[in-house]
Amino acid sequence: MKFLTFMANQPDNVLTRTLADAKRPFAVAALFSFFSNMLYLAMPLYTFQVYGRVMVSQSVATLLWLTIVTIFVFVVSAAIDDFRARILINYGVVLDQKVSGRLFSGLFDAAVRGDPNARSQALRDLDTFRTTLTGVGAAAFFDLPWIPVFLLVLFVIDPWVGVVTTAGALLLLALALLQERSVRPPMKDANDASLRSYAFTEAALRNAEVVRAMGMLPTLGGAWARHRKVTIERGAEASEMSNVYTDTIKTVRMAIQILIIAVGAYLILKGKIHSGLLFANMILASKALQPIEKIVAAWEPLNNMARAHSRLMTVLQRAEPAPPATALPRPTGHLSVEGVNFAPQGASKLVLANLKFKVQPGEVVGVIGPSGAGKSTLARLLVGIWRPINGVVRLDGADVFTWDRADFGRHVGYLPQDTELFAGTIRNNIARFRADVSDEEVVRAAQMAGVHDLILRMPKGYDTEVGEGGVILSAGQRQRVGLARAMLGDPAFIVLDEPNASLDAEGEEALLKAVEAMKANGSTVVIISHKAGIFRAADKMLVLRDGRVELFGPRDEVMSRLLKPAEVRAVEGGR
Repeated sequence: MKFLTFMANQPDNVLTRTLADAKRPFAVAALFSFFSNMLYLAMPLYTFQVYGRVMVSQSVATLLWLTIVTIFVFVVSAAIDDFRARILINYGVVLDQKVSGRLFSGLFDAAVRGDPNARSQALRDLDTFRTTLTGVGAAAFFDLPWIPVFLLVLFVIDPWVGVVTTAGALLLLALALLQERSVRPPMKDANDASLRSYAFTEAALRNAEVVRAMGMLPTLGGAWARHRKVTIERGAEASEMSNVYTDTIKTVRMAIQILIIAVGAYLILKGKIHSGLLFANMILASKALQPIEKIVAAWEPLNNMARAHSRLMTVLQRAEPAPPATALPRPTGHLSVEGVNFAPQGASKLVLANLKFKVQPGEVVGVIGPSGAGKSTLARLLVGIWRPINGVVRLDGADVFTWDRADFGRHVGYLPQDTELFAGTIRNNIARFRADVSDEEVVRAAQMAGVHDLILRMPKGYDTEVGEGGVILSAGQRQRVGLARAMLGDPAFIVLDEPNASLDAEGEEALLKAVEAMKANGSTVVIISHKAGIFRAADKMLVLRDGRVELFGPRDEVMSRLLKPAEVRAVEGGR
């Protein structure tokens, strides 16, 4: 219970609150442990009665009844242990239900902040913490408080037996503490290096084509091998130390058992105890020392649990949900950027500085500027992915960052520069994996994006599985499906970041028609692109340079100041 109190007295988050709620089920489990351990006394009593009564009386009936009663007692004890395990397993389910969803969303919050701890490892950490807390770890700690009880019984039988067992218990505990202190540093190094190795591997696999094309596998393999070497060497060092202590503890425990038999035999020879107590002493001493041996066996899982808890706290500490917000009506699309300054985490200077502009509902705004001007950063700010350091981005007067994300997403479309699709069908991806989206809405979004005919040519049409990351689709096809996803539900506000980067002529023409369709529906559209031709449908242009607004105004006016007359006519072609 003290362990739970320590865990629950950490900084407030969903995990600490759930651990605080665990006191009741763990108290019930502790009560079951009390009865289970008390019933275990039936075994030494049974041996004492057999050697001290049955052997003397030669009564088969007495032996039979003693055996039946003792077996019944252990059947009851097994049932109690089963109930205790069920309580802990059910609490583990509750813990996962309360924490996993918040952890999952917290990982995404951390990822958009650029937090290096935002890795799927956190979900594995939750599994490690939960299974150890409600499994091997709990079993070890629930039995610890009963060591004094069995030692007391041994002292009652004879003080010398109690002294030998107590001394042995203290020696085993000291060895266990030395084992933990010796193994902890190399094991921590091994685990940290292992996490770096996995993260490095995941990054390399995401860029497998680049790695293969440019022959980077040997050099990347060398970098990966360095992390792996630390993992293996420090892990082996920790295992060697642990094995030395484990073997020593096992030897000491056997020596204690032998000493207890020797002391018991000596006391019998001196006539101080009954011969029937010899085996009772062995059983009680074994039970008294057993929890320490369990702790030693569970030491590595318990250490892993502690490290998993530490990493979970790092992720969850900043992942508390925003308080429930009042549901806002569908916006008209009035966009206002008010004195926005922004710099990513760890940056030494502002990426965007003092941005101010307004967009009226139904307008299409083109954003251009040289590489590094802050265009993609602006896109993330406009849809509330990042929060400005100063200033605010408002949609119909409401701060886009504090707007409830699920509610906000129903009114907004976003196509990032690197279009990622999720493992699943094309339909699921366009529907944003929402269960309340009809087939008609999905098809309408695809038709508006000009990708409907392309989808129908797929092996299973809308039910075609795209694979992990949309691997079966080309970059241009992924971008067009991503555009359909952004246009789902005729959003009031849409941000497209380099939407034509991977498109061929046919795809670019479909994109232009899609932008015109959005405009006809009254959507406010922001398009970021290096290709000026996409701005034929634009009403206004925003020019960014070095993170500042260089020009903002009507499209023709801005373009005339940026481009040569022939280039302006090229942009206007088709209008």
